[in-house]
Amino acid sequence: MSADGRPRLGIGMVGHSFMGAAHSQAWRTAPRFFDLPLETEMTAVAGRTAESAQVAADRLGWLGSEASWKDLVARDDVDLVDICTPGDTHAEIAIAALEAGKHVLCEKPLANSVAEATQMADAADAAAERGVLAMVGFTYRRVPAIQLARRLVEEGRIGTVRHVRAQYLQDWLTDEESPLTWRLDKARAGSGALGDIGAHVIDLAQFVTGEQITGVSGMLETFVAERPLAESSAGLSAVAGSGRGPVTVDDAAAFLARMSGGGIAVFEATRFAAGRKNAIRLEINGSRGSVAFDFEDMNVLHLYDADEDAETAGFRRIVVTEPGHPYLAHWWPAGHGLGYEHAFTHQVVDLVGAVATGVPPAPSFRDGLAVQKVLAAVEESAADGSTWRGV
Repeated sequence: MSADGRPRLGIGMVGHSFMGAAHSQAWRTAPRFFDLPLETEMTAVAGRTAESAQVAADRLGWLGSEASWKDLVARDDVDLVDICTPGDTHAEIAIAALEAGKHVLCEKPLANSVAEATQMADAADAAAERGVLAMVGFTYRRVPAIQLARRLVEEGRIGTVRHVRAQYLQDWLTDEESPLTWRLDKARAGSGALGDIGAHVIDLAQFVTGEQITGVSGMLETFVAERPLAESSAGLSAVAGSGRGPVTVDDAAAFLARMSGGGIAVFEATRFAAGRKNAIRLEINGSRGSVAFDFEDMNVLHLYDADEDAETAGFRRIVVTEPGHPYLAHWWPAGHGLGYEHAFTHQVVDLVGAVATGVPPAPSFRDGLAVQKVLAAVEESAADGSTWRGV
């Protein structure tokens, strides 16, 4: 119990590289800008070794550390487990934590297969009956402009959804000598660009439209078949050794899709778009208008209203920084934009609020499973050359 009478929520995090650092900043920041209903304590972080975990704890602001995720889950002072590890470990850690009565936040994609994701969703459903909650980390949902886009679509401002265009473009693999990290190993990552970044735009499309993808026709490509083995790359663990090793995932993915409301969609995910660092683009065209978003200008949403006067009609540029916009009242004066890290803070705020009230958070593990089914359908379609694959 805190000094002001709020119940304590002990957080344990597994994994402390790129995502672990982003999540740590969110746990540090959320209680300083938002009035949380629970007192969050950054209790402990777990890593691959006792030494690396302690170094991470000191650097990222955790009170303690554990060399094993099992030891972290077993701690009585850990109430919520935040999973920031490669996909091949998600199912084991999340299910164990839920069965131990710990709330869970798990990074996306939920798992490496539909079978694993189904087991996780079933475990989450069973845990929910005991008041234990689970959420998957599709963080871009918490960008204020995305939240506003969803609200506008939900209110009918663009009418019936006809087209969805979704892209996630990066370029960090364009150098053919970039080392072979775990993200290029199918056994650990599950898939390449498709699951790593494509999962985000799949979720965003379904979240903003309020619809589901019902079928796909996909294509995957690996442009560089092997890469140098190295100890590390950009802070990420790499396959150890010397010489070169095979790339076993896709470098790029593209697929057509049908939406449950009757619209059609085009998706693209690549880590070979030279000059694009983290470009997430979403455009939704409806019967009465359109919304468009580009993460490279993340504080802006473009809205087109077809009912406006034809002589002055056009896309309206909305700067989403007003106090009335989602989350913004807790940050800076209007016009002072947010950045990449703020969505992680919003994720923490929403999750803590859900734990305090007992209301299931979103996106749920069932939402994560829905995305996993789309990923699997794209892979199957690309593998057998089928023109259509149901989801």
